[in-house]
Amino acid sequence: MHGSALLSAMDVWWLRLILLPTTLALFFLSPQHCSSQKVPNYTFMRSATTASNISYYDYIVIGGGTAGCPLAATLSQNYRVLLLERGGSPYGNPNITNLAAFGAALSDTSPTSPAQRFISEDGVINSRARVLGGGSCLNAGFYTRAGPNYIREAGWDGRAVNEAYRWVEKKVAFEPKVQQWQSAVRDGLLEVGVVPNNGFTYDHIYGTKVGGTIFDQNGYRHTSADLLQYANPSRITVLLHASVHRILFRTKGGSRPKAQGVVFRDALGRKHRAFLRRGPRNEIIVSAGALGSPQLLMLSGIGPERQLRAHNINVTLDQPLVGQGMSDNPMNAVFIPSPVPVEVSLIEVVGITKFGTYIEAASGENFAGGTSPRDFGMFSSKIGQFSTVPPKQRSPEALKKAIEMMDTLDHAAFRGGFILEKIMGPISTGHMELRTLNPNDNPSVTFNYFKEPRDLQRCVQGLRTIEKVIDSKPFAPFRYVNMPVPVLLNMTANSPVNLLPRHSNSSLSLEQFCRDTVMTIWHYHGGCQVGRVVDSDYKVLGVDALRVIDGSTFNYSPGTNPQATVMMLGRYMGVKMLKERLAFDADGMGRV
Repeated sequence: MHGSALLSAMDVWWLRLILLPTTLALFFLSPQHCSSQKVPNYTFMRSATTASNISYYDYIVIGGGTAGCPLAATLSQNYRVLLLERGGSPYGNPNITNLAAFGAALSDTSPTSPAQRFISEDGVINSRARVLGGGSCLNAGFYTRAGPNYIREAGWDGRAVNEAYRWVEKKVAFEPKVQQWQSAVRDGLLEVGVVPNNGFTYDHIYGTKVGGTIFDQNGYRHTSADLLQYANPSRITVLLHASVHRILFRTKGGSRPKAQGVVFRDALGRKHRAFLRRGPRNEIIVSAGALGSPQLLMLSGIGPERQLRAHNINVTLDQPLVGQGMSDNPMNAVFIPSPVPVEVSLIEVVGITKFGTYIEAASGENFAGGTSPRDFGMFSSKIGQFSTVPPKQRSPEALKKAIEMMDTLDHAAFRGGFILEKIMGPISTGHMELRTLNPNDNPSVTFNYFKEPRDLQRCVQGLRTIEKVIDSKPFAPFRYVNMPVPVLLNMTANSPVNLLPRHSNSSLSLEQFCRDTVMTIWHYHGGCQVGRVVDSDYKVLGVDALRVIDGSTFNYSPGTNPQATVMMLGRYMGVKMLKERLAFDADGMGRV
């Protein structure tokens, strides 16, 4: 293939896959057809339209996501639990559960889509989950634990953490089958010094390893919703399409506000109220995610007083740190066209460096299971991704040109893969603000990517490692000899990976390349951080009977990919709360 054709192919790759970063996961599609997955018989799960106008529970968990499902399942062992999820069920939806149809779920722009897109004020396109199981229904499936230092600094009990991880892994974690592309990346990382070879492990260890996956050998996704199989069906109620609008508080005189219930609406817009039963240990737990949890606290009157009053929200507690400390681990990637066919692979191998960067990779050719390039990815007229392109670029002429361009390309133009780097932390932080009073609307969020020089330095070091891997001997079969690394960087730098302006020196300066080609890897966190908004037991400071348990409490993202730790945290805190309550009851206090 001629260089000009390759350059055109590169443009199309990025136009299809990266203009909307959530479709990067389209790379992780399998060409095989998967039959229907066995759906758990959750007799306790139903639409919120069937809910009573008023109901009472020992625990109310807001958000059936990555943390909320294991938390609710654990608490239901001994107590009555209500789990409220604003989205629908992942089961019976092959676009979520079947790897072969994964692209359609991310491409769905309807109001009931499991993926709700947002664009940060930084100009980076992102996505938040809207489905039972949360982000574990939408991500690339990589499963890996947090490191010992992270666990120690979080103040968690190491033995209880390991027990919680194992509880999760029995249902959702698997060992991937590593093939040629991933093997080449692994061996390349080892050749360039990301050592030792740690083989297959869930543990966070310096060096190169094969991590776990939540996709089984048949291509079925297993999500945190599967952890509800542990629930006591007689003590848990899961309501779908239940959008919580605010938390209700009781105050007497000058006493601290105490959470007592929630107001939620069903899919028909009808209002329902759920209250805590009488009892000194009954609680409401917010597990709505890094955007949803601080957003709901604000809508309920807990947040910066000036911002709340600007939206005519009654102030329950002036808490200026709600919505602060928002972070998103920046990701930068390099696309490598391959002269030979490559397998479709998810993220399976990771290089954990000592300078604070994680190197991962993915590959594939048939990203949407279609037979024509016009059926692939974000420009497909069938799946509507083009509607998310900025208006000035969203012309019929641009769409027609893109489709014609893809149709004229040789099928080999779609071969290849990405090697990407994600920095640890990050150190740079931003903030979140309300836009509207509707909890289903996206708030305004700023992450301030690379504001701190150390973050930028780590990105540069990560890219230099990627360059070495591309030039390594094990990776040679997947390289065009006439496409040196500077050419690959230039193709990436000239691709519309975000809405930021481009600079002419992006491919020459790795610092500028980092800034210009920054994307999300969907590991954003913060907004309700420990020590600022919640205490070490995740209780909201300044109020009673309210906790936040999810990724919004993190100061830094755990491990190379956070989902394992978020699921673990739901189980870990559920067990801890049950033990504390048993001790409380044993002291003779009992339940009222």
